Amino acid sequence: MLIETTRFGQVEIDGSRVITFKDGLLGFPAHRRFALLQPDEQGVFLWMQSVDDPSLAFLVCDPRAFIEDYQVQVRADDLKTLEMRDPADARVLVIVNKVDGYLTANLLGPLVIGGHSLLARQLVLSDRRWSTRHRILRVDALAAVSKSA
Repeated sequence: MLIETTRFGQVEIDGSRVITFKDGLLGFPAHRRFALLQPDEQGVFLWMQSVDDPSLAFLVCDPRAFIEDYQVQVRADDLKTLEMRDPADARVLVIVNKVDGYLTANLLGPLVIGGHSLLARQLVLSDRRWSTRHRILRVDALAAVSKSA
């Protein structure tokens, strides 16, 4: 399947690997189909690219790459919606933004993806340990790592 993107031009993706958010994302309810694009083999960041809107993409990562004790409790009704029998089947990603010289992760709105169904949902957590702008990395530290690679 060939998709258009504003960041990467035309990209070939496996149509069977398209992730579907039945309810869309917070603030983007009409955008439901996404593909994960990995810009390099060693990186921890992925682009979650809309299959239907070339200009819509989110930088995402596995939050445990930065916060070892981060866990998401997936409720039984979410498991059913995502067609998952076992919570261990879930892949958890968070949206990353650049704020005040840092990359920040939205730890209160994780994206939970069913590993087999590829159905996904953005959860809204109430755990006060986390925030929508949890600092994970200074941008200048990321630039230094990129130059040394």
